[in-house]
Parts: sequence; structure tokens; C-alpha cells
Amino acid sequence: MVFAMLYAAATLGLAVYGFNALIFVANFIWLRWRADSAASQTPPPPREWPAVAVQLPIYNERFVVERLIEAVAALDYPTDRLTIQVLDDSTDDTAALARNKVAYHKARGLNIEHIQRPERSGYKAGALAWGLARTGAEFVAVFDADFLPPPDFLRRTIPHFADPQVGMVQTRWGHFNAEHSLLTRAQAMMLDGHFGIEQTVRSQTGLLFNFNGSAGVWRAACIADAGGWGADTIAEDLDLSYRAQLRGWRLHYLPDVVAPAEIPATLGALKRQQFRWAKGSIQCLRKVSGNLLLSPKTVWQKLQGLLHLAGYLVHPLMLILIMMSLPMLLGGEFSRLHMGAIGLAGLGAPLMFGMAQWALYPDWRKRLRFLPTIIFVGAGLAVNNTWAIVEAVIGRNPTLFLRTPKFYNAASQNEGVYSLPVDWSTWVELFFAFYTALTTLVAFERAPGLAPFMALYAIGFGYTAYLGLWQSFGVKAASSLRGAVTME
Repeated sequence: MVFAMLYAAATLGLAVYGFNALIFVANFIWLRWRADSAASQTPPPPREWPAVAVQLPIYNERFVVERLIEAVAALDYPTDRLTIQVLDDSTDDTAALARNKVAYHKARGLNIEHIQRPERSGYKAGALAWGLARTGAEFVAVFDADFLPPPDFLRRTIPHFADPQVGMVQTRWGHFNAEHSLLTRAQAMMLDGHFGIEQTVRSQTGLLFNFNGSAGVWRAACIADAGGWGADTIAEDLDLSYRAQLRGWRLHYLPDVVAPAEIPATLGALKRQQFRWAKGSIQCLRKVSGNLLLSPKTVWQKLQGLLHLAGYLVHPLMLILIMMSLPMLLGGEFSRLHMGAIGLAGLGAPLMFGMAQWALYPDWRKRLRFLPTIIFVGAGLAVNNTWAIVEAVIGRNPTLFLRTPKFYNAASQNEGVYSLPVDWSTWVELFFAFYTALTTLVAFERAPGLAPFMALYAIGFGYTAYLGLWQSFGVKAASSLRGAVTME
């Protein structure tokens, strides 16, 4: 009975998120049918371009820091109205690389600063606040170390602030290494679903949405009015976005302005990124949900806001469903009703990811071949993200910010400088790979309709466990071999 209740609760929770994804797809189709592209059309340029500060928060980014500074130095914007702040908290040779590159562009007449704080308090939020206090610019653009903004980025975003109620403009993330591996292809498709469908629908239908931490521009007055950058969560971008919207500011999204970025090329880096996003989103849920519920927003806006902040709950729900499936099968409690709910809910996310490929790329048919990779990677991350949620709920390490390693290319990622060791989650994933494989075998006999779903989970957990072990031990072995060759 207990197993059946837990299973039903998990199924219901997953169904809610699945149905919600279908709602977003339907809304997106409706928006396309209306041909409502006003959100992407750039308004006329201002008579006088306002002062803009471009902030580059970096920490130990030796492989990409020079590339980042070069890209930002190439922005097409009046030089006398542009300030670039390299907010460098690095503890390795990144600082020297950044300092030299800044000196080069400063000698060319660019207003660029290399700023180092006495201590790394508040991590990224602290760095952004530190830089903001040292500029009087009206607008602030933010780029993470792995981004390459196009030269016309500011000229296409700043005009949208003609509306005084617009506090932030977010652009779409592109991917310049999506074809590196199946892992990066899966991530690219997941990000496309978020930026191509979800952010578009949220922005154009009046729902609350968020600054994604990079490739966006803030009105400095909006940041101040919302209470400034907060370091009490590790999702400072999501936190500030909701506080600003609850203060009455509007956020704007431009799906046609694309800033390419690097997708994490290793599983360890992806896990760190996902852990931070999952934990930070639940921290924000705890922090702002009360104010959201008491706000004058509509019931629909509040509901969608809560589902947005709690989106990563699909991972613990997934684990509960997986754990309960085998005892349910062995006890003869599995029913067609449960299976029907799972199947219907499961259509939502894949349809949204597929729709994004159709909307964003001319060669969408070719890209759809990689749609199953999302299922494998998404299922395999369930352990990692569930533990992130647990930490957020119990308040463990509330402000510990773990960076996502970035690499210029495959050669740099194999140097082992920023490689991450295998952690306990890999071994748990390996356990779940065997557990779901066993469940699949039992399901073939007792509930054939469940078998394909459990097989997908088995492949997903097996894939992430294998990739985690291979990338960690493989990098170490390669690094050791290169070291031996160098010594000889």
C-alpha cells in the first residue's frame, strides 16, 4: 500500500510537469500562428546611446579568458559610452592572462579594467555587486567566461529599454560546440527547449521568467530597486529576476539575438552546473515563494511561477517512481492507470524539445535524430540533481558556489588541469543502472508497457555512470602518460 501511494504521488507529480510542457508547446504554436514577432524587432536606436558597463565575472578560466575579452572588446558601441570590467577572482594563472589582455586593449584606447577583490566573498553575486558599485553606468551587461557575444549585441538590446518599465533584457544562448559529442548534443537540445520555447512563451504571455546569468543586460536602477545582487542563494540570477518582477519591473526576452556559448564537454562539469542550478532554484523557491503568493499577480502567474522555481523536482519524483516500480511489480500492484499517466506525461518534454529544433534550425529534421540523447542524459542526472535539492531543503552548504570548468577545445579539456574526480553519485548511478535493468526484465513478464520506460532509465543511468568513470580515469591516465613522456 505504501509503495502504491508513493508511486501514485510520483506519477501525479511528473504528470503535472508533463502536462505543463504540453501547455507551453500549445502556447508557442499559438504565438507562431499569430506571427507575433514584435518581441524580437529592435526598436529605433536612442538619440544618444547610454553608458553601459559590461561585466565579466571570471574565476580560474585560463583556457577561455583571452577569447572572452577579445570578443567583448570587439563590441560595436560608442567607445566613450562603454566600460568593460573584468571581475577576476582567479587564484591561478588566469589573472596574469587577463591582466595582459586588458593592458593590451587599454593601450588601444578601450575603457577596460582588470578588477580583483581582496577576497572572493559572495562568489559571482559578490563580484557583480563589487563591480556595480564602481560604475555609474545606466545599464550593465553580464557575460560568463564561456560566451562570445556578437559585435552588435548592445546595439540590438539597449533600444528595448526605451520602455522605462523594462528592467532586464535576456538573449538566447547559442552553442558553438554542440556537435562535440552526444553529451553536448543532448545539452544543446535541452537548452534549446528552454530558450526556444519556454522563455519565449513566458516572456510573450506575461509569465514570470528569469535572467539566465549571462548574455543579458540589466538596468542598474532595477538592480538597486530590487535589493541588489544577493549571495544568500547560489542562483543569484533567478533570485534577482523574481525580486525585480515582484517589484513591478518587466523582463524582456529576445529569441532572435543569439550569444554563442560553450556547453560543458565533460559529465563532471555538467553535473556541477546542474547541481548549482537545481540547488539554487529550490533555494529561490524557499526565499521568494511567500512574496510571490502574496503578490498581486494572477493565480495563473503564481502557479506558473511556482512550477518554474520548483522545476527540478522532476528528478526526485523520477527516482521515487523508479524505486517503487520493482516492488509494485513484484507485489502485483501495478495498474494500467499508472502506466497511462506516465505515458501521457512523458510526451510533454520530448515534444517541447523537438518543437524547439523545428522553430530554431532549418535542418531540424537532421537534429531530431539526437532527441533520445535527452532522455538518456536527463535520466542519468536524476541522482546528482536530487541530492542538490536535498541540500537546498536541509540548508547544507547554502552559499557554496562550485564553478563549472570551461575549455577552449578538446585538447585543453584533456590536460586535466580542471578535471573533476569521480564522486559518490557515479556509483549510485551504476546501482540504478542495474536496478532499472532488473526492473525492465521483471516488467517484460508482468507489465510489458512499463518495460520500455525502465529500459530508457537503465540506459540513461548506465550512460552517465560509464561516462563519469571514463572521463575521470581517462583524463588522469592521459595526463600521467603525458607527464611521463615529458620527463623522458
